[in-house]
Amino acid sequence: MANSPQARKRIRQTARRTEVNRARTSRIRTFIRKVEEAIASGNQDTAKTALLAAEPEIMRGVTKGVLHKSTASRKVSRLAKRVNALGA
Repeated sequence: MANSPQARKRIRQTARRTEVNRARTSRIRTFIRKVEEAIASGNQDTAKTALLAAEPEIMRGVTKGVLHKSTASRKVSRLAKRVNALGA
């Protein structure tokens, strides 16, 4: 158990940050899920719209430190690839 005042403060800070980051991650996953559902339905217009909404949200996760830049780019790239494949 934390005994020093600094350690107690760190525990409080970590708890707050964890809560915020969990909410951000959940929000990103929701946007990704909407794109995947649109892809599953086979509607390219809806999928493109969902992807346009999801991409800035995913990249915002990078600036907030929730996702690594490469991870976010990979997710966006794979989603875009799947959306574009619907038109073929």
